[in-house]
Amino acid sequence: MDVAAVYQRVRAVCFDVDSTVCIDEGIDKLAEYCGVGQAVAEWTARAMGGSVTFQDSFAARLDIIKPTTAQVRIQALVEEGPKLTPGVREVVAALQARGVQVFLVTGGIRPLILPVAAALNISPDNIFANVLHHDATGAYVDFDRNQPTSRTGGKQEVARLLREERGLAPLIMIGDGATDMEARPPADAFIGFGGNVVREKVKAGADWFISSFDELLALEKSQGASS
Repeated sequence: MDVAAVYQRVRAVCFDVDSTVCIDEGIDKLAEYCGVGQAVAEWTARAMGGSVTFQDSFAARLDIIKPTTAQVRIQALVEEGPKLTPGVREVVAALQARGVQVFLVTGGIRPLILPVAAALNISPDNIFANVLHHDATGAYVDFDRNQPTSRTGGKQEVARLLREERGLAPLIMIGDGATDMEARPPADAFIGFGGNVVREKVKAGADWFISSFDELLALEKSQGASS
């Protein structure tokens, strides 16, 4: 597959967030804040490597953390802001400049994704992420299991929605994990990202595996020069 050719005429690009757009895993940072970082990080590694279903891992991690509304709010408003992966801001801006729709499609928690979207000038309407349920006291109850990103195969559902219902094709998925790779098909191509963590299963299965967003930025610049 000529991924570069697909990228040059793409109409929508879906980015994973944790360990792709951002340097770290948002749920792991939340777990650290809540004092259960190590136990949750182990589950995250299993989920991203594809050895367990995402929904099982997500449920297990949230049962360990039990994040209150206050804890989620504080974590979303950390002073230093989202730690963006070098180069991603420039890549997103270049895509937007040529009219490409950019989406954040993530198994992360929506309140933690909103600051990331704001930093990249991505509309909240272009976020597909998970929603937590809390009771009247703010205690964690459950997560919204109807969200496609709450389960294995969910990113594939999102890609199908964008292609078939919104007519956004060609479409590319970019991410570091097994759940991102599942989006192709219906995504026209999957670009594996290894700039923060390399997962061998993803590296082997990607249509194109990159170690830096500079590789996409170079493609954007070459396209601009040839247009």
